[in-house]
Amino acid sequence: MTGVKDRLLTTIAAQLGNPHGVLGKGVAFFLNRGNKRAIAAAIAAAGPEPGATVADIGFGGGVGLGLLLDRVGSAGVVHGIEPSPDMRTSAHAHFTAETTAGRLVLADGSLTALPLPDGSLDAAITVNTIYFLADLPAACAELARVLRPGGTAVIGIGDPEAMAKMPFTPYGFTLRPVAEVVAALTAAGLRVEQRSLPNPPIPHHLLIARKN
Repeated sequence: MTGVKDRLLTTIAAQLGNPHGVLGKGVAFFLNRGNKRAIAAAIAAAGPEPGATVADIGFGGGVGLGLLLDRVGSAGVVHGIEPSPDMRTSAHAHFTAETTAGRLVLADGSLTALPLPDGSLDAAITVNTIYFLADLPAACAELARVLRPGGTAVIGIGDPEAMAKMPFTPYGFTLRPVAEVVAALTAAGLRVEQRSLPNPPIPHHLLIARKN
């Protein structure tokens, strides 16, 4: 039974990091429902104005794309960056009009390899993604690179102690202390503010990183 349990939890952890296939569709629904409050809070903390150029990095089920499109309006541009081909395909089908109009640009990429020019974003969010990174400093450096002066990136993460109690996190998640993430953002030259979001079922942290 232990082997079956391990395979199941490994599958769940892998799908959370890269939703795909038939199971990925269910995972995407779960991600949208479970993450919506944290994503909305991250967008509010980033504070993009109408007409801004923004990004949701690792958008998963895509709920953040719709929220950002509403926030920046018809004159803004949203970049959706996601390593899962299935999630990009799903987002394209859901937001066909927006992609056709150029308001939404979907691209393959990750936090350590963003397909964006230097200084191209007013704001960026990435929620519940850094657990799957091997190189946190590289990701923070990439966020700093793509932000314009005065731009803001918001990293949202579940409380590490609470996350450690979940059955699937030992199977591929890297749970870093909040202070470690703050230090990596600071080392990348960003000014960081930390906010807590009591977000059932676990507390959530927003790390708001601003570029001078």
